[in-house]
Amino acid sequence: MASLRQAPQGTGAVRQVDASLDLEVRFHVRRRSGARLNRRDLRAVCAAAVAGEGVEGLALLTVTFVDDDEIRQINQQHRGIDRPTDVLSFPLVDDSVGFALPPDAPRELGDVIVSYPRAVAQAEEYGHSVEREVAYLVVHGVLHILGHDHEVPAEQAVMRAREEAALAVAGLLREP
Repeated sequence: MASLRQAPQGTGAVRQVDASLDLEVRFHVRRRSGARLNRRDLRAVCAAAVAGEGVEGLALLTVTFVDDDEIRQINQQHRGIDRPTDVLSFPLVDDSVGFALPPDAPRELGDVIVSYPRAVAQAEEYGHSVEREVAYLVVHGVLHILGHDHEVPAEQAVMRAREEAALAVAGLLREP
């Protein structure tokens, strides 16, 4: 079972720790986003998703909450798509390179960026809580960082199962 411990003073982060994974999740919340977060549950679902992919040791993940205008700008800049989206992910994981890290330095996994207003709208559209939708989008982004995709039905089924497993850790189950 994972436990929480405080990260170094002044980082604004908390680490999720289990036997083989020490995950620090750094949250950045833009005021314009209006985001209200359950950081404890978000850390738990992130740790479940990362551990479920076999990541071990010290790891760092950054999750940022923005508004629709900011995510639209990021989407345009990085994907050439000039419209808002719900979540973007930017992996820093490249196991083929094998960078040497100091023993106390975490492996940076990447960045997940979520449009909080889009999460609120989608929660209403899908008929579940904002907390579940936010957690779902974060886990979805984390799994993209770790190499998952959903372009073909078989990949989509695997990704959905992993998303639901991670959400279950925080009791954020899909309503029947």
